[in-house]
Amino acid sequence: MTFDDDYTEENLGEDLELDLDLDDVKRKKPHWYAVQVASGCEKRVKTNLDQRIHTLDVADRILEVQIPQAQIVKIRKDGSRQHGQEKVFPGYVLVQMIMDDDAWQVIKNTPHVINFVGAEQKRRYGRGRGHVTPVPLTRKEVDRIFKQAEGQDVVVKINLNIGDQIKVLAGPFKDFDGEVVEVFPERSKLKALLSIFGRETPVELEFDQIEKQN
Repeated sequence: MTFDDDYTEENLGEDLELDLDLDDVKRKKPHWYAVQVASGCEKRVKTNLDQRIHTLDVADRILEVQIPQAQIVKIRKDGSRQHGQEKVFPGYVLVQMIMDDDAWQVIKNTPHVINFVGAEQKRRYGRGRGHVTPVPLTRKEVDRIFKQAEGQDVVVKINLNIGDQIKVLAGPFKDFDGEVVEVFPERSKLKALLSIFGRETPVELEFDQIEKQN
């Protein structure tokens, strides 16, 4: 698959002929597709698509538009917590659809849509980029994305860098001061050097166990 990063908003609404290399069975069955959109426009695209689907009478082919989001907690500099959501797949919306020319045109001609994720068909002549044929996401990809969005574990995020000074707020090392030596954002953990009995000792801590010092 290619993520068409070089596509610009000048290409929005371009009237291209859909040339799907899918067998008849796949054409008649719904699949999930990733659609690249302009940065920060995911919600706007979803709202527009939801309206256009009914206005243009393609609800039987464009079945669902999703922006998968995960629950997160951001720890601010003052130690306070901000609960919120974060896009699992930023810059893209996921569309479950039965692909045909009409449904493809509805998606492609929606404002702020850049392109489907798919396989690029090289042009026969010239140096420009070729047409991108939409390729469905695999079941494994879809399951991974939605599993991350539906997960019960809240991701804790904090602005930390190697060398930052921290204070431990909870756990067996409460009230110890230390220096960050490694950060593991995907696990919401860090490794810090704490002075224990006069020795610098590496200790792994959870983000919510510490406070960043100014």
